[in-house]
Amino acid sequence: MRYLWFILLWFSAAACASGVDSLKTFVAQTRSAKARFAQMVLDKNLKMLQQATGTMQFSRPGKFRWEYDKPYEQTIVGDGSQLWIYDKDLNQVTVRKLDRVLGASPAALLAGSNEIEENYTLTNLGNQEGLDWLEAVPRTQDTAFERVRLGFSKSGLEAMELRDQFGQVTVIKFADLERNPRLSPEAFKFTPPKGADVISE
Repeated sequence: MRYLWFILLWFSAAACASGVDSLKTFVAQTRSAKARFAQMVLDKNLKMLQQATGTMQFSRPGKFRWEYDKPYEQTIVGDGSQLWIYDKDLNQVTVRKLDRVLGASPAALLAGSNEIEENYTLTNLGNQEGLDWLEAVPRTQDTAFERVRLGFSKSGLEAMELRDQFGQVTVIKFADLERNPRLSPEAFKFTPPKGADVISE
């Protein structure tokens, strides 16, 4: 799928003394959030490969909805037990168990209930261009990425950068992020459209 390995990333946090403190505050205090996002995928030479925009919302633990509106319409829903990925152009739905996706993945930083440092080594990177940055490196090798960088401002998370095993970098920037909104339970349910091909993994 076009955005599969990095679509499970989202969050906000209160301003703290460092990026690591901000992330830990988020895990402790943020149960839900919603925002708009803009996403770019760059190759190892930082040449633009893809651009996308959309909206996201989540409710910890394990429930989320990401909707890409440009350039391709795609919906990703985590209902607490399963992950649903719907590609409108292909009229295809992929279903997989959510626990296989969370684990030691970027989503575990936000939607999981485990202690962050069980799955990641966290390092403060200091202030760069007005943001307090941290780096999260997975403790296991069985992941689609090598490291995640998170940048916080006083109002919360501003940017996320993910580097995969091939040197590609995905940059996600959030806007209008609202912490702990009341979200409809229906947002985290998904029924395959009539006539769609459903593939279970």
